[in-house]
Amino acid sequence: MKFGIFANLAGPGRHGEYDKVLDEAREQAIYCDENGYDSIWYTEHHFGHEGNELISNPLMIGADIAARTKNIRIGQAANVATFWHPLRLAEDIAMLDQLSKGRVEVGLARGLYGREAANLNTLADPTNQAQNRALFEETVEVMKKAWSNRFFSHDGDIYKFPPEGLKWSHPMSPLSSEFMDMEKGEINKISIMPGTYQGRMPNIWQTIDSPRSIEIAAETGINAMFWMPTVKELKGRFELYREKASKARGYEVPLGEGIALVRDVYVAETMEQAREDAAEAVLNTYRWICHWRGLGNLMDPGEEVKAGQELTYDFLHPRNLLFGTPEYVTEKIKELQEELNVQNLLLWVNHSHLPHEKMMKSLKLFTEEVMPNFTKTKQGVL
Repeated sequence: MKFGIFANLAGPGRHGEYDKVLDEAREQAIYCDENGYDSIWYTEHHFGHEGNELISNPLMIGADIAARTKNIRIGQAANVATFWHPLRLAEDIAMLDQLSKGRVEVGLARGLYGREAANLNTLADPTNQAQNRALFEETVEVMKKAWSNRFFSHDGDIYKFPPEGLKWSHPMSPLSSEFMDMEKGEINKISIMPGTYQGRMPNIWQTIDSPRSIEIAAETGINAMFWMPTVKELKGRFELYREKASKARGYEVPLGEGIALVRDVYVAETMEQAREDAAEAVLNTYRWICHWRGLGNLMDPGEEVKAGQELTYDFLHPRNLLFGTPEYVTEKIKELQEELNVQNLLLWVNHSHLPHEKMMKSLKLFTEEVMPNFTKTKQGVL
């Protein structure tokens, strides 16, 4: 099993000490790089004066982290693709891949918050799902072309690259049929610079929930990233992805392949200490998210949200939290392996106002007392 960090940095009231937030993020990433973690993922959110999400550009912080680490893969969970110009996003991701010498994991999302879309791209309005999805799918199509071809063109419903009638003439850029209509003297293809480090398509992940999004991701070779649901609910989503991926690829894809699962994690010496240290912090995260998503995504199949159901630690903990002693957390991860064949587990350890020192203590306990149960044999061989 591979372990990564889902680093949604948060902290109400910390806008005035953002430099300290970044220093803490660097300490976390360097520790994880030195202790065998496979990946670290940064989020994208905008205009969040409340402090529940503190990163506006995962590629910029990824570049900073790449310069300070050697092995850990640098992911985004996710770039909100509908807020970006597709060519600019493709170039910036390729640049990060070059800076990190091929360590990029590309995470993409369609966007959730209307406040963000209204100020960045009205076409991404999440209340218009058909339009939002069309924009996302075409953006991804353009980026795939850019990463997999030396020269490419695109003629879609939203974007056309290059535009018609674009003349090009420079003595240091010889005319070529590779990218020109030679009769018209016009550019008919373009090339991004730089390309990716190894000159090929990077791994692409999408944070998804709906069955349609799961199906499209599986059918188009995009890896899936899940977060909130219970194990019983996740079974159906894992099976749906496996079924559609197997059909698209022409062979039986193992359950869990191509999927990463995010789980909220806090490890302490006792169950009571874990609750005392981090319950309010994780609940603050869920209060923020569940305002938009509701509690339905936390229910088992067939289970209905009860009238007046409150979001409490006792409600949340047995459903999806890995909060407790090393022994408890180990057993819960074994359950994820047995039921879902989870191969990529991303730990969400940065919750709300949880102090950095407590987060790091929990992370070190996980590293020293939980992770070895899944990354080494009894003989200590990886």
